Amino acid sequence: MSGTSSSDAPGLRVTVSDVAAAAGVSRATATRALKGEGRFAPETQERILAEAERLGYVRNTMAAELAAGRTGTVGLMLRDASNPAYGLLFSRLQDEAHRRGLDLVTVTIGADVQGAEQVNALHRLLGMRVAGLIVATGGITAAQLEPFADQVPIVRAGRVETAEGIHTAHYDDPEHGRMLASHVLSLGHRRVVVLSGAEDVSFAEHLRASAMESTLVAGGASVTLVSAGAAPTDGVNEALDAVRDGATAVMCASDYRQLAVMRALRAAGLSVPGDVSVTGCDGILPGADLLGLTTLRIPVEAVASAAVETMQLLLSSDADSAPTVRQPFVGTLVPGATAAAI
Repeated sequence: MSGTSSSDAPGLRVTVSDVAAAAGVSRATATRALKGEGRFAPETQERILAEAERLGYVRNTMAAELAAGRTGTVGLMLRDASNPAYGLLFSRLQDEAHRRGLDLVTVTIGADVQGAEQVNALHRLLGMRVAGLIVATGGITAAQLEPFADQVPIVRAGRVETAEGIHTAHYDDPEHGRMLASHVLSLGHRRVVVLSGAEDVSFAEHLRASAMESTLVAGGASVTLVSAGAAPTDGVNEALDAVRDGATAVMCASDYRQLAVMRALRAAGLSVPGDVSVTGCDGILPGADLLGLTTLRIPVEAVASAAVETMQLLLSSDADSAPTVRQPFVGTLVPGATAAAI
């Protein structure tokens, strides 16, 4: 059996000692050169870096930071990134963290009963000794998050929070609901269906729908509220029943639900917006502009930037004495072609 040379080993198995031996310097010299510290002859620095690249050396940043008694790595817990809204948020959070010199280690969560998997994921992140947590999912409650806030700074990205000590950069979902409902009222609709996920399914949808309902009622409209499950098709049949009973508009708390309603209306022989107006919310779906969806584009970029900025500030100060930061961000109404005046 032949032996394995250092140059054949995977990058994560190549050590500083391997680099030092190949470059003909001490381990301490190689360590300082790889960190960009200390003063060396230019040819020595170049030789060490060249050998590190040849061997495929990858610095274990987290281990180095732990050895120094600190870590600049932040844990990110994200809702299923296959959802375009969460996928874009993930991308922008990564970009912003890189720009600010923070490293993110990410876990993603799909379907989760009562947040149990999310709590386990947070424990795993803390086991990696992360310096802070960015929580980009609405499926975990304040009560479940609060114990973690006693250990590291926490910033919610996307969802509002009321618990003391948990910071937020969040979408102003009640205002988004009001903006959409005001638009529907301005088009003359007075019999409206509001279709949303239940509070324990999507807190953001629940906030949007509640604001839609109260705004519509205040504007003199009759409202049928359908609180449904997580699947986009949940509640669609009830919404269509209300349309058959005379509703002229269906307001959906997400664009996925809007598409499900539009498909069902087409299958029922009804046109949008000729027979029924339909609205959604998120504005992130690929092709939403080509489909002409009437929606509200959530401010993902602003939320991501503020979440990472807040975390950076918390890590550079005494987080225990820092005031709780709450930053709401309002998106942009997209009138589209799926809602028309009656």
